[in-house]
Amino acid sequence: MEFALSPRLSELKQRAASLTGKIMQFEDECEANNGLPPEAHAVIRDEVLAHGLQAINMPADWGGAGLTILEQVVVQDELGKLTNALWDAVWRPANCLSACTPEQRERYLVPDIEGRRRDAVAITEEHAGSDPSGIRTTATRDGDGYVLSGEKWFVTVGDAADFLIVLAYVRPDDEPTMFLVDKDTPGVSVKRTPRYTHTFVYEHPEFLFQDVRVGQDAVLGRIGEGYDLTRDWFTEERLMIAARTIGAAERALRLAVDWAKEREQGGDVLMNRQLIQGMIADSVTEIATNRAFTHQVAWEFDQGGDRKTLHAKAATAKLAASEASNRIVDRCVQIFGGRGYMRDMPVERLWRELRVDRIWEGTSEIQRLVIANEVGKRGLDDLLSFTAGS
Repeated sequence: MEFALSPRLSELKQRAASLTGKIMQFEDECEANNGLPPEAHAVIRDEVLAHGLQAINMPADWGGAGLTILEQVVVQDELGKLTNALWDAVWRPANCLSACTPEQRERYLVPDIEGRRRDAVAITEEHAGSDPSGIRTTATRDGDGYVLSGEKWFVTVGDAADFLIVLAYVRPDDEPTMFLVDKDTPGVSVKRTPRYTHTFVYEHPEFLFQDVRVGQDAVLGRIGEGYDLTRDWFTEERLMIAARTIGAAERALRLAVDWAKEREQGGDVLMNRQLIQGMIADSVTEIATNRAFTHQVAWEFDQGGDRKTLHAKAATAKLAASEASNRIVDRCVQIFGGRGYMRDMPVERLWRELRVDRIWEGTSEIQRLVIANEVGKRGLDDLLSFTAGS
């Protein structure tokens, strides 16, 4: 086995680190102003394109970077070091858009890849979170189209997006289906934009869909395919969350170690205090092991294989990395002491921002259910070994 980064992966890591450094200059401004002005977004967009890291999950033939899953994980690891979720300014279209028809691709996906349009996924509702089967949004056939009615919560990037990917039940048989809905379509409105613990570069509005009329060409994929598209999106996003949280934890730890080496208390630097050493050692261990496992699962994705097994392994990576990163960043805040609780400190921002990674794209509890259900149905062998496609 070869565990070292290949020349290709090393180059991608360096390129992603360079882009991260360019974007990092906007962190304080984003924190102070609860977002960034259009001119800042324009600068970031130009940097993303200049680094060739636009739409890293989409084929090069369509204008994306065409990266493998492992390559994407290496890039996301670097981008995860950004505070204020500025990693999300490096657009990565929802993978379910690969199901676009040629016409939909030209109208939605290609401009999305090029950074001229932006999508937002609208699945969650008041009564449907990690389990999307509880949604109440409906699509009623009306002539050669549909009428959408319902409400969606936590629509991340909903303020910046100009089209939404909406999960709804097609009546009368309640067939879960994805729809592409332009945000300026009559009947689409923002109900409210809540405030959250983190200071995110984008907002997470709640949307109302009141008798929203769309054509047959708004259906993404096939009628009844909505859960499959949602599951595929969740699976990849969970793996990317694992990668980003590892990167975030590494940045926090590097800052904490640098501080511990120079901060004197009681006649010696913190780095020589055994309690601090224990925090650092535990953090190193968790970063190293979670990065290795996340890379393993990404490699398995690229080999091809059973999607249900990979779904459970992505859940394992997301659960382990998101839980560990929260512990690590909490330790780093503690090492900084009172300074670590100040909002102009990156460790404080990461501490607030990483909390949601144990919730969105499936809570930690849901990840445990996914893993345990896979064990119950097919045993431990595939989950505890390297697996590759046949």
